[in-house]
Amino acid sequence: MQKLKLTKAVFPVAGLGTRFLPATKAQPKEMLPVVDKPLIQYAVEEAYSAGIRHMIFVTGRNKRAIEDHFDTAYELENELEVAQKHDLLALVRSVQPDDMNFAFVRQPRSLGLGHAVLCAEHLVGNEPFAVLLADDLMVGPAGGQSVLAQMAAQFERLQQSVLAVQEVPLEQTRRYGIVAGEVVSPGLMKVQKIVEKPAPEVAPSRMGVAGRYILTPAIFEHIRRQASGVGGEIQLTDGISSLLTEETVYALQYQGKRYDCGSKEGFLEATVELALQHPEVGEHFRNYLSGLKLN
Repeated sequence: MQKLKLTKAVFPVAGLGTRFLPATKAQPKEMLPVVDKPLIQYAVEEAYSAGIRHMIFVTGRNKRAIEDHFDTAYELENELEVAQKHDLLALVRSVQPDDMNFAFVRQPRSLGLGHAVLCAEHLVGNEPFAVLLADDLMVGPAGGQSVLAQMAAQFERLQQSVLAVQEVPLEQTRRYGIVAGEVVSPGLMKVQKIVEKPAPEVAPSRMGVAGRYILTPAIFEHIRRQASGVGGEIQLTDGISSLLTEETVYALQYQGKRYDCGSKEGFLEATVELALQHPEVGEHFRNYLSGLKLN
């Protein structure tokens, strides 16, 4: 039997970003910059590092800036070329490598993550695919693989759906899809149960799903069968729960760090920590922070 190959990634980017108003009144939250790159670019680069070359964006109204960001900017490139600013020209062109393809589809109504994924079905086809939530900025360990590359390696071996998980404080289980199951090797679990945002007193574990998924195409039919779940939305978690009746699903406790950039606190943490690591501004910023008087 021929092995399934992971070549496509879906980016649900139709959300309104209400937690960042008024900044997101006229620009997509996914275009908010962390140091010098928008959140969505970090996610696309992570997918690229995992060998994925076909990027599928599920967009909504007022998201045109995302399409423009990954399009060719002829006027800008010409100005940089005439000015012989070759380093900046190379930087601009690196946003869209020659071997990367993009597709965009609209989510006409905000009906949940499961519905957003379903909107991409005709572009994914009968293939496995990754789902990346740009709100979750994921950074792999220093010198190691990106989080999605870690997951892709497991998928290559297992040929089954893989979810990224992390241990979360018990009082925060209401924020996550929570999984429970059988540990099959260090950091890898065979999922037996997944519940969307359970209360702490009924949570089956403290293992929360982060914003990275690798799913088989069977998930589409399971999402299609789902009634509205938590929040009146069609939940991807409910689709995965249904998929468990048909296929094995694994959960990988990834190596690296997740920044919840859907919250102001997480966004600021990511900005500070990634600025400190930045080759251009890191040293100056570290010196600046060390001189601050924090009471």
